[in-house]
Amino acid sequence: MRIAIAWALLLLLTPASSVAQSQKKSRRSPDSDLLGMTCSQVLAMTSSEWIAKVASAADSSEDPRLRGIKGYGKCYDERTDRLAASLARSRKGPSLRARTSFRGFVAALDDFTSKALADSQPPGDDSKKLYAALYEKEFRYQFYQSYERKPAPASGGPAVTPPSQLAAKPAPPEAGAPVAGEKPSNAPVSEMTRAKNRFGELLDNMPADKLHEIHAAFGKVVEFQPIASNQELTLYRYAIFVLEPSASQPGPAGHPPAAKPFAPPPF
Repeated sequence: MRIAIAWALLLLLTPASSVAQSQKKSRRSPDSDLLGMTCSQVLAMTSSEWIAKVASAADSSEDPRLRGIKGYGKCYDERTDRLAASLARSRKGPSLRARTSFRGFVAALDDFTSKALADSQPPGDDSKKLYAALYEKEFRYQFYQSYERKPAPASGGPAVTPPSQLAAKPAPPEAGAPVAGEKPSNAPVSEMTRAKNRFGELLDNMPADKLHEIHAAFGKVVEFQPIASNQELTLYRYAIFVLEPSASQPGPAGHPPAAKPFAPPPF
């Protein structure tokens, strides 16, 4: 009788211990993609450095590049969320109008990205899509960061020009751009000019219908400009990254891509 009772108790206790172990594992699982590190430690590295670290760990059957991108993106979102919450508590964050404008910008950016990844040659693979999503997170972080740096507004007036009015203001002259009335010089070409030239080259390699589709979609992105107008270069770099062939893929018309991408992920 005692033996039977002992066996019954053992059978009852075994599932409970298994459940306890599975609960411990589930509590650890959210950090499995971070290799036991904190997000602060992860973001202290560039995304390329972090992905290399994940690849060297080789403790999962998942593609280390995809796993690294997801982990880094998670930490990037958490940092932006903390900043947005802090600004909201201090009432220094963006207005409803600014947030609405930014949502329109994101929608236009997503539309451009979807079309560009599909129309680029060769089309973007899963790795390129995840990297594009990671790259895009920079815009949201910069949007909130601009309010963190904004000086306290003077009484009765806003601290900065509303985002909706930025597009109406003439852009400042680019560094190295010729001044009207002056003869062209041998001054170095500005980064903005180089980016626009590269963007044009990528469009020229596309069929006419795809070229017009991508150009129109990117035009809608630029129209919003919910962040400071000096971020136009960042927008062009993002567009180039999405359209540019990956280093492991052949370029348009059989030409290999440049050994160094024009616009690699910025962080």
